[in-house]
Amino acid sequence: MKIATWNVNSLAVRLPQVLDWLIAHPVDVLCLQELKLTDDKFPLDVLQQAGYQAVSFGQKTYNGVAILSLAPLSSVSRNIAGFEDEQSRVITCTVETAQGPLRVVNGYFVNGQEPGSDKFAYKMRWLDALRAQVQAELTQHERLVLLGDFNITPDDRDSYDPVGLRETIHHTSEERAHFRSLLDLGLSDAFRMFEQPEKSFSWWDYRMLGFQKNRGLRIDHILVSDALKPQVKGCVVDRAPRKNKQPSDHAPVVLELGA
Repeated sequence: MKIATWNVNSLAVRLPQVLDWLIAHPVDVLCLQELKLTDDKFPLDVLQQAGYQAVSFGQKTYNGVAILSLAPLSSVSRNIAGFEDEQSRVITCTVETAQGPLRVVNGYFVNGQEPGSDKFAYKMRWLDALRAQVQAELTQHERLVLLGDFNITPDDRDSYDPVGLRETIHHTSEERAHFRSLLDLGLSDAFRMFEQPEKSFSWWDYRMLGFQKNRGLRIDHILVSDALKPQVKGCVVDRAPRKNKQPSDHAPVVLELGA
């Protein structure tokens, strides 16, 4: 099966692109971030016509996450248990696959703005709470995928300018330590399980010809549990949608699991 994550930066704007991409790449599960619409505006009927079940957790103007699946979905939860948050950032559900239940945790991680800011402190608290939730999920679901827009470059090779951007947002030691703490739970970065081209990124700024000059960051990730690791057959960034007219600034990341 194939599982993808894509920050669409407004589903209302990018819905035709999502539908076109699903026709060309009929993945089994697609996790979306930055819906930027409320649940009553979520295009469930259109997605069902395309063959997908879906659950969403939306918010007006900002944030919002959704999970689309060809297989049945169950046991849906929203946000982080016990963590008070007005932002719609996490949606979790079980996908009933032929190989057994698969727990999917889809997150739009906090940006953090800049080190030392209140928003950065919020990011640190949020990451602590997320780790605790994922740890709890793993005790109940050995087949688990944590994916989404992490807003973290795990190491220097995930940034177009690691020296110039050192210790700036997405590149700080604190953020990277949190990323490693998620791996320490027994998760693996599926993208780094394979040889990848140098300067492989998933996000490019709209400004200053960021995509054309490949001035990007790899901040969209798919982490898999130890039970899934032997089934991972590939993980790639699909740069093609970033070439669309009015694209998202992110590209989809696609995981392939074998039997």
